[in-house]
Amino acid sequence: MKLKKITAIALSLVMLFGITVLSASAVSMDEGKEALQQQFIYGVGPETEDYAIDYRYYSPAGEGDTQKYPLVIWLHGMGDGAEEGYQAVKSDIANWTSDEYQSRFKDSGGAFIFAPRSLEEQGLFWTDSLIYPLRAAIDDFIAKNKDNIDVSRIYIGGYSMGGKMTLKMAVAYPEMFAAIFPICPAWAPGAEQAELIADIPVWLTSGKLDPLVNYYASVLPTWNTITEKSNVAADCRFSTLKRTAYSNGWPTTSSHHAWYAVNADMFSDKNGDYPAMTTVDGLGNAVTLEYPDGMISWLSSFTSDYDGAAATDSGNEAAQGGALTASFIDVIINWIKNILETIKALFA
Repeated sequence: MKLKKITAIALSLVMLFGITVLSASAVSMDEGKEALQQQFIYGVGPETEDYAIDYRYYSPAGEGDTQKYPLVIWLHGMGDGAEEGYQAVKSDIANWTSDEYQSRFKDSGGAFIFAPRSLEEQGLFWTDSLIYPLRAAIDDFIAKNKDNIDVSRIYIGGYSMGGKMTLKMAVAYPEMFAAIFPICPAWAPGAEQAELIADIPVWLTSGKLDPLVNYYASVLPTWNTITEKSNVAADCRFSTLKRTAYSNGWPTTSSHHAWYAVNADMFSDKNGDYPAMTTVDGLGNAVTLEYPDGMISWLSSFTSDYDGAAATDSGNEAAQGGALTASFIDVIINWIKNILETIKALFA
C-alpha cells in the first residue's frame, strides 16, 4: 500500500513539473479537425502606428446571406504567433467552426471566428504597442463584413498572453465588447481597470496547478477584483480546473493549458461535466452547466450598445502598462503549495 502511494506521489510530481513555454502545442488532429482548420482564411489589417496585424478568420456567411452573425475574437498565447497561420490551428479553436459548435450560437446559428496574430517575429507578444493596431484590424474586418456582422455581439477571449490582451482590449475599448473570456491571463487588472469593464460579463478560466500564471497570486485576485467592481456579477463565471485535462480526461502536457476546456465549450467529449472542473458565478454561487449550454451559449446571450464606430486611438490609457501576473518567486511558491496539497490528499 505504501508503495502504491509513493508511486502515485511520484507520478503527480512528474505531471506537476511537466511544463512547457507560455503556449501549447496542439493535440494530434484527426482528418476532421484538419478540415476545420482549413476553413480559416488569411487577411491583414491596415498599417497602424507602423504595425499591420495579419489574421485568419472563419466566416459562417454564405453567398447572398443577409443573416447577422456574432464576431468572436480569439487571441493566442506566446509562441503560437511565431508563424503566420499557427494561431488558427493551435489550441483547438477550430472546434468552434464545426457545425455542432456553430449551431450553439443563439439566434444566429453561427459566428465569425477572428484569430489575429501578434507579430512575434518582431519580438512583440501582445504588447501595448499592438492595442491600437489590433483594434484597427478588427475595425477593418468589420467594415469588410458589415452586411453580416452583428456589432452588438462582439466577444473577445484568449489564453496566457492572449488572456492579458483580452483584458487590455476590454479596458481600452469597453464599449465594443458584449462579453469577454480570458483564460489564465498573464496580466492582473487593478481596481481602476476593473471599474472600466464593470458592465461587461466576464468568464475567467484557469488551472489550479498552473505553473506559469499563478492561480493563488494572480488569477484568484484578478477574479476578486473584477467581481468586486462588477455591475453584472451574477452573469460572470469562474471555472477552475483542479487538474488540467483534455475533454477526454487525459492530462494536458502542462497545467497551464486551461484553454482546451474552453475549446471544448466546457463539456467532456461525452457531453458531460468537463474533467475536474468547477464553476461559480460572481456572487460565489455554484454553476452547473447543462449540455449543450456552455461557453458559447453564455457568450451569445449578451449584447452591447456598440454602434460599429471605428476607433481613432488606443482607447483608455488605463490599459497601458502593468506587469505580468506572476513572478518567478510566485511560481516556486505555487509549486511547493501544490506539492504539499497533492501529498496531503494522497495520505488523507
